[in-house]
Amino acid sequence: MKKILLIAALFSIFNLQSSILQAQITHASQGQLDENATAALQKAAKRMDNMRCTVTRTVLDGQKQQQAKHTATVRYHHGKYRLEVAGQEVISDGTTIWHWNKQAKEVTITAASDDDMDLLNPGRLVANHAKNFKAKYIRTDDDGSAVIDLQPRSAQSYHKLRLFIAEKDGTLRRIEMHKYDSGREIYDFSGHKFSLPTASFTFDPKAHPEVEVIDMR
Repeated sequence: MKKILLIAALFSIFNLQSSILQAQITHASQGQLDENATAALQKAAKRMDNMRCTVTRTVLDGQKQQQAKHTATVRYHHGKYRLEVAGQEVISDGTTIWHWNKQAKEVTITAASDDDMDLLNPGRLVANHAKNFKAKYIRTDDDGSAVIDLQPRSAQSYHKLRLFIAEKDGTLRRIEMHKYDSGREIYDFSGHKFSLPTASFTFDPKAHPEVEVIDMR
């Protein structure tokens, strides 16, 4: 049971879904489409369709004091992903998720969520942003980043996501989650590599006979 909880904790590091504040009133409204924001987000979605990068997550409290910091390597491809951190992997083919704890020699299998607001898979979130968010183009920073705010159309544990996207080529540089208590979770994307060769987005138990499979679907 402790091993299962460890895998679940790994997943929660980058899974930003929360049901804690479902009763919270969101600031989102329907309104008109922001064409500048939409163009930048579409470019980012296309750019992330086949990409590998390093993701660093920093958690700040309401006084902007750092509470935690984690770094992972992530590969995205057509809505699939493979995340590696601290000797563990989270792998998804879009239908199934494998939580592989290499040290414990266990893999836990769960069904993938259809949620398009999951920052574990920001490519999908950006590609489907219009359904779940109201987008607003804020400014262009000196480094050429388009700054775009996404306000959720339904109640979440945060009131906006702020994205920093390179205007030149659509590379996603940062996502900031702004919470109601003034805390933030910051996701910095670096070391981008694109147009990568085909990779596996499944876990093959036959290739790892020493790993115990726990199927929770």
